[in-house]
Amino acid sequence: MKAAQNNPEKFIWDSMRTPTGAPMAVAAAQGKALPKLMVWLILFVSATYMVYTLKLVSSSHSACEEDVFPDRHQTVRLLEPTNSTVENATVRTPQLGGQESDKTGLEHIVFGIAASAKLWNKRKEYIKLWWEPEKKMRGIVWLDSPVKTYRNESRSLPELRISGDTSRFAYRNKQGHRSAIRISRIVSETLRLGGMENVRWFVMGDDDTVFVTDNLVRILNKYDHNQYYYIGSLSESHLQNIYFSYGMAYGGGGFAISYPLAKALEKMQDRCIQRYPGLYGSDDRMQACMAELGVPLTKELGFHQYDVYGNLFGLLAAHPVTPLVSLHHLDVVEPIFPNVTRVQALQRLKIPMQLDSAGLMQQSICYDKTNGWTVSVSWGFAIQIFRGVLSPREIEMPSRTFLNWYRRADYTAYAFNTRPVMRNPCQKPFVFYLSRASIKSNMNLTTSEYTRHHTPQTLCKWRMAEPGDIDRVEVHKKPDPHLWDRQRSTFDVEFHNQDFSYRQNRTEPSKHPQEKLLPGLKLKKEKLDDRCGHMRGSVAISSLMTGVRKN
Repeated sequence: MKAAQNNPEKFIWDSMRTPTGAPMAVAAAQGKALPKLMVWLILFVSATYMVYTLKLVSSSHSACEEDVFPDRHQTVRLLEPTNSTVENATVRTPQLGGQESDKTGLEHIVFGIAASAKLWNKRKEYIKLWWEPEKKMRGIVWLDSPVKTYRNESRSLPELRISGDTSRFAYRNKQGHRSAIRISRIVSETLRLGGMENVRWFVMGDDDTVFVTDNLVRILNKYDHNQYYYIGSLSESHLQNIYFSYGMAYGGGGFAISYPLAKALEKMQDRCIQRYPGLYGSDDRMQACMAELGVPLTKELGFHQYDVYGNLFGLLAAHPVTPLVSLHHLDVVEPIFPNVTRVQALQRLKIPMQLDSAGLMQQSICYDKTNGWTVSVSWGFAIQIFRGVLSPREIEMPSRTFLNWYRRADYTAYAFNTRPVMRNPCQKPFVFYLSRASIKSNMNLTTSEYTRHHTPQTLCKWRMAEPGDIDRVEVHKKPDPHLWDRQRSTFDVEFHNQDFSYRQNRTEPSKHPQEKLLPGLKLKKEKLDDRCGHMRGSVAISSLMTGVRKN
């Protein structure tokens, strides 16, 4: 009985222990499988993460290669519609303004000229000096009201148009004139006309602006017209630049806007102008819109506003080392050549401009060992002969033959270095102005003649050769359209009077390029050498000068 009793208890105990024991065994088995499962799960998640990361990196890289401002470069990709499969579709990138060639030419430029009917009869003569329709030039003169036209002028002037109504724009500057709004919209109005193919640049100027178009093309070829570019120069007056902006292109001297930038400007300019009713002129309104577009001014010193009065001789005789692009305020300053009208003076300048525009106004500094003279040659304009030896640093500074735009301002109000006009009678230069120029086609050589400008001379007591014995100077120079693509240039100079001839002959360039000018002044401890340095960047050409006296 006892055993029987024990058996049921054992049975019950075993029965109770059996169901509880099975789960424990299963749990033990699961405990062994859990680490494997976790390992596989971690591997799966890691692999998924790596694949996702690789896709993200590759897509981000391709996205960075795309332009986030597609309107700036006008890069549009189109699929050519065909009946073939997608794999055979053609991708084309349209060019701005039509088909492109390698270099920019006048045919790629459209001029916008601001003019007034009141001054048109006088100032149109300036435009006739540089406008050449035979070179496929394109442009429009925008007037404030109709003017009388003549049939014989249709080929010598651009198309004339009347600017649109600007009465809806507010103008609140008490010192200015609301015509500034009309002028500031010339680029946009020109673009809206349409029908102009293969346009790369819009160039703005005034009716009293004279452009050297070949040099304008040289400057614009430095830049990619597919990008946003706003190119021009500042005022000669430091005060003007402070009152307006050192980041503004002065419109009278001319400025250039690339085609994509002109399109962006046209879309927003009217709204932009509304935000600046208190500005003075058209130039600062244009610069304000450029600032909103995020485009800074690219400065080119060849654009000349000439915010000065008086004689431009000092500025032109020491022109910056850059192509001469434009001249402005021609009605304000004196004629650039003496004893002629303004138009006649510019017609004379046009002769060397056509022979060698790249070298026009470029300054060279020469030294005459025999006579102890310093000679400054501004090719195509004038030559100065100084007694004694003056440093290039001094000669390359413009002499103050002109007055500041603000009449009470002194020389500190210029935006560049200047030097005073020499008062010592022995230091005053003898000036020779261009009288004629020609070219020998068979030799590809230009000959320009400069005649003495006679002014009262005070007696000089220095015991040295007298430049006053020279009546004219001849300069022989090979025209070089690629002058600004290279480092060096040379020319020959001859001085003449009745019984004296003096010639500067071309020699090899200096073997010491580290000497910017006049290497003979420092090499071998020579006191003076007969050298002529062409002011072309940081490198100079040295030419030996030999004198021959005729009996």
